[in-house]
Parts: sequence; structure tokens; C-alpha cells
Amino acid sequence: MSIGSFIKKQFIDILQWNEEVDGVLAWRYPMQDFEIQYGGSLTVRESQMAVFVNEGKIADVFGPGMHKLTTQTLPVLTYLKNWDKLFESPFKSDVYFFSTRVQLGRKWGTPQPITLRDADFGMVRLRAFGMYSYKLVDPRLFFTEISGTRDAYTRDELEQQLRNLVVSTMTSTLGGGSVPFLDMAGNQGLMGERMKEALAATFTRYGLALDNFAVENISLPEELQKAIDTRISMGMVGDMGKFTQYQVASSIPLAAQNEGGIAGLGAQLSTGLVFGQAMAESMRAATGAGALPPAAAPAAAPAAPAAVPPAPAAPAADAPEARLEKLKTMLDKGLISQADYDGAKAEILKKLIG
Repeated sequence: MSIGSFIKKQFIDILQWNEEVDGVLAWRYPMQDFEIQYGGSLTVRESQMAVFVNEGKIADVFGPGMHKLTTQTLPVLTYLKNWDKLFESPFKSDVYFFSTRVQLGRKWGTPQPITLRDADFGMVRLRAFGMYSYKLVDPRLFFTEISGTRDAYTRDELEQQLRNLVVSTMTSTLGGGSVPFLDMAGNQGLMGERMKEALAATFTRYGLALDNFAVENISLPEELQKAIDTRISMGMVGDMGKFTQYQVASSIPLAAQNEGGIAGLGAQLSTGLVFGQAMAESMRAATGAGALPPAAAPAAAPAAPAAVPPAPAAPAADAPEARLEKLKTMLDKGLISQADYDGAKAEILKKLIG
């Protein structure tokens, strides 16, 4: 091999980046001991930018297109190399390519719950996650602040830092606001816009532009979520007295299916009704709609009439529970039909619960 052919192989005529590996944001052209041919071409594709670095200093930045590398297209580099007399020769410089495509579908989340003060629930711990997108817009800043002189700088390396910035910004943004958790969870679009505004300056500092930021979910710890569900259920119940009557009526068919269940049904019904009446009375008293306080006894009360002897107690056999149990026994022995039993039971229960 001749010396001329060997020297020719050391010159680079075309510089370009095909982005063969996805997720690379910055890539240094492999110069090794090669030199760039004066008059060679630099091909920068759409969604790319190229930066020439000479002796550790950024010399020129090129956008998309094909550029001839001459003293006219490299004015800063010309000044650094003292090419004031159009000294045409190969030159040595590092060339970095940067991807300016929008990085879509990037995920963020809170690895640990964020503790906040809430207007409704006091101190709460919440988690959140979502998606965001961004792109590189200023390769000078990105090279100086982030990528540096590495052979390649990937999206995953950058996003380790970005996720920490997102979480810290979310903590300060939510912690400094007065929006209750229920309002935040119900208006995640507005919350995403607030986060985007708060993060925009940070992304700009590194030569990036935040394209979109979305909050997809905000959740509370399981125990607090159960408490909220209980509160919602209580609000749906409304009239406690009617709710108790409904619960009692629903339990009658179940009790009738159990052996001996009818015998204790009357006591359960009485207890349920008394409990429901007590709860309703308590709720009325709490809202100021309760019964009037007892008035003072009058000074002169009329003489009480002669005591009337109490009526004899009804025999136990006439008690509704006993009658129902007898009917069940007669049905089991085949003395009455199912229709007779159902009709008699309905009549007894109607008298019992009104």
C-alpha cells in the first residue's frame, strides 16, 4: 500500500449519523486519528443537530441540511485555527450529533408516598404517576450541562435525573397549594398543567423543552381510601330509620330458611326497630328537629282516675313468633300447603311490622 493511499484513508469526506440505536440523545462521531477533509460535507438529518468542538470549546452548531466544511461555513472554527488566509488543509475537531426528536411516552411516578396537608383529611400520604414527553432544543446547553464529552449519552441516563426533578417539583407544588385531595383527583388535567408550568424552567436550563405532562392517577393509602368509601356510603344511606327497616325486611326470608330461625326473629325485629328509632331520634336532635323538651309539671294537676287493672297478658301461644313456628311445623309435616303457609306468614308479618 502506497503512502498516498494510506494518507487518503485518514481523511473524512462525509460526516453523518444514522441513529441505528434508539434512545441515544448525543453521539460523538468516531474520529480516532482521522482528520476532516477541508471541503468535505456534513449531513444533518431532520430531527438532528451537529456541534463542532475544537480544543474543548464549542465552535459551531449546524441544523438539518448538507453543509460544505469550508472557511465560509465554519467561521468560528476558522478563527480558532487562524485560517485568515484560507489555508486549505485537513483539520481535527470533535463532532457531536444530537437527536431533537420528541421523546414520547416517558413514564414518571412517586416511588415513595408524598406526605401533604389536606383540608379535608388532615395529613395524607398520596402516590401519583403519569406520562410526559420532551425534546432537545439547545445542543450547546445540553452538551455543557449534561452529556459532555462522552461517546454517547442515552435517554435512560437522562431520565434518571428527570424523574427525581419531577418528584421534587410535585412535592413542592402540591405541598404549597391549598387544593384538597378530592379536587386534585377529580381534575388531573389541571394538575398536569400546573406541573408542566413548574417544570418548564428546569427543563430549559438543560437545553430541553417539556412538550407535555400528564397526571394519570392519584391514589391514597388503602386505609384512608376505605375511610373515604365509608363516608360516601353513609352519605348514600340518608334516612337511617328507613335503612334499618329495609335491612330488617331483607333478613326475614333468610331467617325463615334456617331451622329455629323464626323463633328468634321477633326479638331481632324488635331490637332492629328500636335501634332504628333511636338512631333517627339522635339524628333529628343533632339537626335541631327533635322532640320538644318536656315542660314543667303544672301547679295543679287533676286527680288521677282510679287505677284500671291491667289487661291479662296474651298467652304465649298467640305470640307472632310462636304462630310462625307452628305454621312452619305444620308445613314440614305436610298438614298445610306452601301457599297456605306463605299467606299466613305474610299476614302475621304485616301485623307485626305494620
